[in-house]
Amino acid sequence: MEYHRGDATGSRPAVKHLKEQIRNMVWNLLEQLNVAAFPRPVYGRIPNFKGAEIAAQRVTTLKEWQKAHVVKASPDAPQYYLRHLALREGKLLIMASPRLRAGFIALDPDVIPPSKLHQAATINGAFKYGKVVKLSEIPVIDVVVTGCVAVDPQGVRLGKGGGFAELEYGILRELGAIGAQTPVITTIHDLQVVGESIPLEVHDLTVDYYATPTRLVKVEAGTKHKPKGIYWELLTPELRGLGVIRELLETKKLKQ
Repeated sequence: MEYHRGDATGSRPAVKHLKEQIRNMVWNLLEQLNVAAFPRPVYGRIPNFKGAEIAAQRVTTLKEWQKAHVVKASPDAPQYYLRHLALREGKLLIMASPRLRAGFIALDPDVIPPSKLHQAATINGAFKYGKVVKLSEIPVIDVVVTGCVAVDPQGVRLGKGGGFAELEYGILRELGAIGAQTPVITTIHDLQVVGESIPLEVHDLTVDYYATPTRLVKVEAGTKHKPKGIYWELLTPELRGLGVIRELLETKKLKQ
């Protein structure tokens, strides 16, 4: 396994600085060219963008999406459209709560009024129409939908810097709910596809597909790196203190 400039031999502060430069470049482009969408400004966020609903529709043409019964999605604004489409298509939606403070929420479209599916796909609606589930209740997941600030040609994703997307993925790998072959998909604006390589650290996640308002791309080249689980030594005190992490440790103890 070969990593980009963020491997164990590199300078972590330098890698963090480079990642922040790329984030700021993307945020500036989206704002300056007025393709950013509510909520604005997009700085510090997984940015919403004009045409996000078109990008989401492109994802639904994938056979992996069409065959999926269970979809895990981030709570980010541009991924709202895929969350809504998953529910409309009768898929069980596992949604991460913001910053994982409440763990994961399960939304079953069979028990949600059809007229409320659009609301259920929002953060507030997910808590109203879904159920916060124990980790032991999470089923096997067929597709992972994640939010990104940027993606490079090798499929390396860059989030907003909190580490929550990687943590969500790591928890689900630890549970066996997803595996290395579970497809990871994102929707982004074309301006979020950067030409330079994004530094890849061991805990970072790559995407298998990205959809924009103009195209759907399968990442053929690159590392295809997927974290094998949680890298406990890299967890910040904030992340270690999450209830879902304590629950995961208890679940692992029970299995031993």
